[in-house]
Amino acid sequence: MASRYWVVSLPVQNSASSLWNRLQDQISKHSFDTPLYRFNIPNLRVGTLDSLLSLSDDLLKSNNFVEGVSHKIRRQIEELERVSGVESSSLTVDGVPVDSYLTRFVWDEAKFPTMSPLKEVVDSIHGQVAKIEDDLKVRVAEYNNVRSQLNAINRKQSGSLAVRDLSNLVKSEDIVVSEHLVTLLAIVPKYSQKDWLSSYETLTSYVVPRSSKKLFEDNEYALYSVTLFGRVADNFRTSAREKGFQIRDFEYSSEAQESRKQDLEKLVQDQENLRSSLLQWCYTSYGEVFSSWMHFCAVRVFAESILRYGLPPSFLACVLAPVTKSEKKVRSILEGLCDSSNRQVFKLCLSVPEEGSSERGT
Repeated sequence: MASRYWVVSLPVQNSASSLWNRLQDQISKHSFDTPLYRFNIPNLRVGTLDSLLSLSDDLLKSNNFVEGVSHKIRRQIEELERVSGVESSSLTVDGVPVDSYLTRFVWDEAKFPTMSPLKEVVDSIHGQVAKIEDDLKVRVAEYNNVRSQLNAINRKQSGSLAVRDLSNLVKSEDIVVSEHLVTLLAIVPKYSQKDWLSSYETLTSYVVPRSSKKLFEDNEYALYSVTLFGRVADNFRTSAREKGFQIRDFEYSSEAQESRKQDLEKLVQDQENLRSSLLQWCYTSYGEVFSSWMHFCAVRVFAESILRYGLPPSFLACVLAPVTKSEKKVRSILEGLCDSSNRQVFKLCLSVPEEGSSERGT
């Protein structure tokens, strides 16, 4: 199941450590079953309030995009695991479970330098995730193309005799081919088999007596062979059609059958290779996108805290995981730790790692 987390920001009046101690004390006394963690945000480059206001307008849209890509990859992982029947693996960021990565978040200075303007950091995160999304589309399209080819072949081999591929139902000994004789394949409705057996020899002249053999039968039709002189084949087709029998065009070729078999085996192997490669890529890319999402959340908490609480930056960011029945009490605790002039706590709600999470600022 997904774990529901709150990433919150509280204004600091005296010291962050003092506020943190008070928060821990209140949670332990009144909501002891609520996990609580510090969310460590570095001193990012503030810029001007105007630039923060401008950036704030884009933060929600960009956050929804980054979060959405993480859910796309997660859904793709679930689909690949379901199709292949493999046991689900834990989602990680550099080997760390995603929930642990969130609760022990550390800013990646090498990837996102804190001295860069916030706009550049946000654009960098967005750009990296957009590149991963584009790569996902290409890889999924390649995998689905092979799946579609296989599905088309399977439909041909498992559909009604009226339309399915007959090559795997007909053996070389079922076909007579000589200078004068040919073998035709008739699709006969199951309820009309007696009619076929009693009439096929008289549908035209020069039909080899007792030459019809049943080769296969499904829920609707039976497949019969019949041998006759080649020069009357067209007349036989016409007469058979008039009586409700379908003559399928078919030319037996052992080389063509072997080629189709090899093509099918190659497609099966290609599908498995692409599935395995795509699944591994999704595991890795999910970690990268989740990491980017957490950095984005840190930027958003930082920017919104300044806009709400003012400069210089003085706020406490933390992560909580309240159960539903405790949410109202936890919210009351958080608001009680704010000063009387600012009772509104900034909060992001995250659902990790399953799809369907909500995210909002309040």
